[in-house]
Amino acid sequence: MTAMLTIDIDIARRFILGKQGLWPGRRWRGTEGVEQAMRAMEYLQLDPLQIIARSQDIKLHSRVLEYTPGLWEEVTYGQRKFFDWGGWLAVRPMDELPHWRVVMRRERESASRLSETANEHAEAIVEMRDILRERGTVSNRDFKMATRKRTDSYRGRKDSALALYYLWRTGEVMTHHRENFERVYALTETVAPAHLIVESDEAAADRFLIKKDVAFSGLSRVGRAQDSYHRGLPLNEVKTMLAAMLADGDLIEVKVEGWKAVHHALGSDAALLDDLIAGRVPEPWMPLEGSTTDEVVFLAPLDPVSARGRAKILFGFDYVWEVYKPVHQRKFGYYTLPVLWGERLVARFDSKLDRTTNTFIILGLWLEEEALGTDEAFAEALARGFARFVRFLGADTLDATAVKEPLLRHRIESSTATD
Repeated sequence: MTAMLTIDIDIARRFILGKQGLWPGRRWRGTEGVEQAMRAMEYLQLDPLQIIARSQDIKLHSRVLEYTPGLWEEVTYGQRKFFDWGGWLAVRPMDELPHWRVVMRRERESASRLSETANEHAEAIVEMRDILRERGTVSNRDFKMATRKRTDSYRGRKDSALALYYLWRTGEVMTHHRENFERVYALTETVAPAHLIVESDEAAADRFLIKKDVAFSGLSRVGRAQDSYHRGLPLNEVKTMLAAMLADGDLIEVKVEGWKAVHHALGSDAALLDDLIAGRVPEPWMPLEGSTTDEVVFLAPLDPVSARGRAKILFGFDYVWEVYKPVHQRKFGYYTLPVLWGERLVARFDSKLDRTTNTFIILGLWLEEEALGTDEAFAEALARGFARFVRFLGADTLDATAVKEPLLRHRIESSTATD
């Protein structure tokens, strides 16, 4: 067993950002880079909202040079390198499917809403199977409400929708592709390679899921995996498995100064931590162009390094995605994004894309420190970030009128005007 590592918060921050491909700069490019980034991220959580762009596209823009909206769909549904699945909806590498099929079976066998769906809509489930065999692909929109049994579920208002969702969650069907983000289903054997439509060993699946969760977090307390790897597994068995994984080096213990709990990292990441402790940037992390110090990066609302309270823990940055809050309860804005400069979150902005005039409009910019408003280096980095973001969105113009700081506003306007 490797001795426990002790690191400070600065190293923890660099490690977590680096694991997620956000520091010290973009290290992937184009379509091939999208696949590499998605594998490094472990999970690409999906969200249907498209205010300026969808969260998953903003995530990949912040990590991949020359990223354009929708490229993740090409590598997922076009090249079949990934598949989407789960109550916590995320894209995962296709070669992991045997492990996930263990979880799918567990979900099918557990006493849950899925089992209720199986009982209450058994006829519809059989019907959807038959229709899929006949048609090949099916979407929820193929069935008119007037012809279906109405249901009261946030997963769907028709029995056909719940039946398709059940078949998808339990592994009989997969997402063939998406149309306007809506899933188009197909039988699993028509989507995934035959050699992957198997279940891995139970113990191997559980170890995989623990490692997956740790890799996704960078540093994890392994208290609850995103996909509940311990479903049906008694807590004492989870503890026994963790002890075994520590003993054989799959995991290592890491103590972050100022954090109460001991965290876990992958044993294979020990070399990365050693580099960071020594003040080096790990060779695999070297950026292709510039760095986050040269050009700020905007984090998506659901980025794992900042979502769900993590921004406060890692950066001392109090961030809440306010999209679901009533207007009168919003402190900043509907779709506010954090700004990463170097290795710190230093600002946030709210914005919208006026599609009538194809203008990207900054609705507000809030700095964590007032001095940044007159900082030339930050002004240049912020301007470069906005220029790249405008290109990513395909906007023709940018309106920075709402930026209160004259230096920042001037740099942003000048950068996009001459880009």
